[in-house]
Amino acid sequence: MNAHIRYKGYEVAPAAQQLPNGLFAANLTIEKTSANHDQHYSFDALDYFFDEEHALAYAFRWGRMWIDNHQ
Repeated sequence: MNAHIRYKGYEVAPAAQQLPNGLFAANLTIEKTSANHDQHYSFDALDYFFDEEHALAYAFRWGRMWIDNHQ
């Protein structure tokens, strides 16, 4: 499951990938497009969760903190 959210000018795309062992990996893509250049960051397996919704929430929260610390 994927979701796209705008946050402070960035496109935040958390994703939960189900693994063979039943856990969900919290993955994240962050993009910012400007007139001069595009920035693209990708983070895989930030942590693992038993529930898909928890993986998505964690990735989105992690992305917001990353953006706040890189502005």
